[in-house]
Amino acid sequence: MASSRDIQRRIKSVGNIGKVTQAMEAVSASKMRRAQAATLASRAYAHNAAEIMAYLRAQPGGGRVLHPLLQDQPTGRPAIVLITPDRGLTGGLVLNILRYAIAQSENLSGDVAWLALGRKGQRFLTRYVGGLDADFTGIGDRPSVLDITPVARTAIAGFSGSSYSSVHVVYADFVSATRQRPTIERLLPIHVPEGVAGPPSSYSFEPDPEAILDVILPRLIELRLYQALLEAQASEHSARMVAMRNATDAARDLVDELTLSYNKARQADITSEILDIAGGAEALRRSIS
Repeated sequence: MASSRDIQRRIKSVGNIGKVTQAMEAVSASKMRRAQAATLASRAYAHNAAEIMAYLRAQPGGGRVLHPLLQDQPTGRPAIVLITPDRGLTGGLVLNILRYAIAQSENLSGDVAWLALGRKGQRFLTRYVGGLDADFTGIGDRPSVLDITPVARTAIAGFSGSSYSSVHVVYADFVSATRQRPTIERLLPIHVPEGVAGPPSSYSFEPDPEAILDVILPRLIELRLYQALLEAQASEHSARMVAMRNATDAARDLVDELTLSYNKARQADITSEILDIAGGAEALRRSIS
């Protein structure tokens, strides 16, 4: 059995860890509220962007495709943009995303080209999977559309250059503070997603469809990737907040158990000291008598 001094040191150590995890929980809660507000505020715009792209995809072009991003690509290999956190301490969030991404990649035909957005995914793909075409790390807690622009340009260039037959994005969809759902969406070629009604009418392009779509479509792709990044960051901070809360609760429970053990050890030390004093007094009495 450990001594009372060793148990006391462990109680202090666990208590300090509990203070750290409690502070990290507070920081993650603050970041989660900010990320959640940004995510919810932009969902309507992302949904409208998906509808616009679906409308453009369904436009009659007189037997021709209005833009290469709207056309199926018969050559190349499928690509996946994998969005993961840069840091850990998020419970099982990262593992769930990676497992989901690998499972979804097996449903795609051919070798998959990976675009990693986040250090956790980049390290996993480099070490265990391979096929990493590009990685993007170091994005802050308050991302802007400019942070996602290099990712969108890489995906669009690969698809336009026939390197990628399709481009998908895998991320953690923010459902609630305690629930994050791994999700996959197809970015390219642009298609009509389920639940989106057909175009109310045909669009008229001025000066010409190619000039307009060259500007609009890359921006819409950036917006969808940006929304996926916001969802992933809200999920990350939520998962970290819950993980730190569980760690704080576990530290408190461990402190209670160690305090009980400390009291037992202290009581045993006191009993031993009393027995030593009583034994010494008895030996002294006998020596005198």
